[in-house]
Amino acid sequence: MDRAERVKGGLVGLLAGDALGVPYEFHGPEALPPLEQLEFTPPAGFRRAHAGVPTGTWSDDGAQALVLLASLLDKGGLDLEDFARRLVAWYQRGYMAVDFNVFDVGIQTSQAIRNLTNGCKPLEAGSREERANGNGSLMRVLPLALWHRGPDAELVEMARSQSQVTHGHLRSQLCCALYCLWARQELLGNPEAWETAIRTLHSLYPGNSAERMELESHIRPDAETQVRGSGYVVDCLHSARWALRKGSSYEEVVKLAVSLGHDTDTTACVAGGIAGIRYGLEGIPHRWLEGLRGKELYQGLLERLIESSR
Repeated sequence: MDRAERVKGGLVGLLAGDALGVPYEFHGPEALPPLEQLEFTPPAGFRRAHAGVPTGTWSDDGAQALVLLASLLDKGGLDLEDFARRLVAWYQRGYMAVDFNVFDVGIQTSQAIRNLTNGCKPLEAGSREERANGNGSLMRVLPLALWHRGPDAELVEMARSQSQVTHGHLRSQLCCALYCLWARQELLGNPEAWETAIRTLHSLYPGNSAERMELESHIRPDAETQVRGSGYVVDCLHSARWALRKGSSYEEVVKLAVSLGHDTDTTACVAGGIAGIRYGLEGIPHRWLEGLRGKELYQGLLERLIESSR
């Protein structure tokens, strides 16, 4: 599989995973249909989340990912002022949202965008409080890894910087960095992508640094942790890893991610991006490619992304 196929799979896999999870959000795992019935359109009688949103629609996760991608492509790099302006445009006018419909916006993201509209600088807009470690910056960061071709250290710094616009705590920053390094290794076809990403991140931060302490005390990437589909950034990252380890196809991975319940769209978005890279665009079920709405929003960006990565 060539890089272009993996890049296509990564972006579309993120969007399709998000769309798959939207109808099932807020339900506990015990209330969800069995895996074989998890589809864009839930089985009859299931009480859909966001019932007014047509099936096959991505949420704030996919919209923010496309906002980041558009900014990277237009500016040729991570321009935080431009990225912040586009986030505000998404929030206020539905930029990169299907049907211009903005829904399911996280509390921390909403507050950060209010800070931006009040004149706060992008690197200061996201809360640095420990309780503010939702998964809102992790869910959108994958396009950075798909676009970036420079050194690992630069990719890590960019991943951390884009997080700070809405989620400023070191934990959120490092989860974004680890995810991008993981994606980079998947793009290379490395069967030990997660483990290589951990070693790379460790090599960038000495044992007595705040980053290393955060990794080992809270993120614990080497640990076998209990997975759950919560909105906490560490849970989301580990849940995505669990789904990738347990599933053997794109479809299996995203359905397993949704099966954890609660923040189903984001867990499936984060897992689906990596699964899309691993299995390629052709690995995503045709019925989901056909049913995914908003093609006019992402197809041009995807073509430009492929061209820029050659």
